[in-house]
Amino acid sequence: MARWIAEWHPDDSAFWESSGKRVARRNLIFSIAAEHLGFTVWTLWSIVATKMGVYKFSTDQLFWLVALPNLVGSVLRVPYTFGPAKFGGRNFTVVSAALLLIPAVLLGVAVGNPETPYWLFLVIAALAGVGGGNFASSMANITYFYPRHKQGVALGLNAAGGNIGVSSVQLVMPLVIGSLGLAAAGWFWIPFIVVAGACAFFFMDNLTSARANPREQLAVAGKAQTWIMSFLYIGTFGSFIGYSTAFPLLSKSLFPEAPFAAVAFVGPLLGSLIRPVGGWLADRLGGAPVTLWNFAGMGGGVLLVWAASTSGNFWMFFLSFQLLFVTAGIGNGSTYRMIPAIFQAKAVAERGEGEESLLHGKRQASAAIGIISAVGALGGFLINRAFGMSFAAAGTPAPAFLAFGAFYVSCFALTWWCYTRKVGASVVASLAYARV
Repeated sequence: MARWIAEWHPDDSAFWESSGKRVARRNLIFSIAAEHLGFTVWTLWSIVATKMGVYKFSTDQLFWLVALPNLVGSVLRVPYTFGPAKFGGRNFTVVSAALLLIPAVLLGVAVGNPETPYWLFLVIAALAGVGGGNFASSMANITYFYPRHKQGVALGLNAAGGNIGVSSVQLVMPLVIGSLGLAAAGWFWIPFIVVAGACAFFFMDNLTSARANPREQLAVAGKAQTWIMSFLYIGTFGSFIGYSTAFPLLSKSLFPEAPFAAVAFVGPLLGSLIRPVGGWLADRLGGAPVTLWNFAGMGGGVLLVWAASTSGNFWMFFLSFQLLFVTAGIGNGSTYRMIPAIFQAKAVAERGEGEESLLHGKRQASAAIGIISAVGALGGFLINRAFGMSFAAAGTPAPAFLAFGAFYVSCFALTWWCYTRKVGASVVASLAYARV
């Protein structure tokens, strides 16, 4: 039977301290567990693709297998965003966790047969995209559980716990595959998925206050802020998931003799662990200033990686890449903190202070999170395709790195123009409430 909480007032300090904090923490913990498994299934192909030598696929074909889950996952994030509001956060978490069993089982079956055709691998890789949708539903759900002043850290922890799933795959899978064979890449995660779904069923809650009409929520698609933040989130989360999934295959292509499989997990782990720091910095300093200078750091990082990719030194390449992972992680936290700040500031400006106004802002932010996270996740697809096309056309990733650098410059300029500039800011009246 569904568990629904009818009275939920996290911005009331007495309610929060007496019972709200405990319930919110419990839901956050099991949300993180389910989201973590979503990320592991979503990014399995980043390692599986490096172990498919028996199939004689080209580098570009392998990058398609890595890129396709990112594309499908980004598209699914839109409907997944509205799942908690329609069916309840607990209920939707249980279902979305159970769906992870499909691509895991199919992967285990398919790689056990050396005659499996390439098109079937594309289908199975696409199905792994269901894991990418979990992030949107999880973040949209957790937004309702926490008061305004704690959302930066709470969303950062929720996202980081999921993001670490990438690192888990890249740390554990080479050992599992080396010991048990490639098919184990799918079978290994099945008991963990079952446990995560069961924990969500028994220990999470649905919030009546989070119920919303999806049509009303979709109204945020007409807001300029939604698309501005979507563009910026391509630069932060798109970079994180794109580089995380591309690094093993990119390293294998550039440094085939290097021990890349043993250290591939480090970058995603750093980026995941530092994401809450980005949220914390945004809580203290403002999301926009942190995001602005973080894009400058990402631009410098991509130049270092580009130079290191031609040095012939894997360890220089590896260390340079860590700067990209760290800055992507910080940017993930700071941009995500900007989303509820923007929409709640707008709600207060339009409706005044009050619980109803704050709840409206949370509903708007929750819907925006889904669209923004969906568009942002496309960066994972675009980065892998950029590398694949660069190798196919030029035999080098240099054109891709050039495109990434230009994109970070545009993100820096957009952040400055919309959220941090002082001179001439009054001419952008529609954005005034969002200067955070």
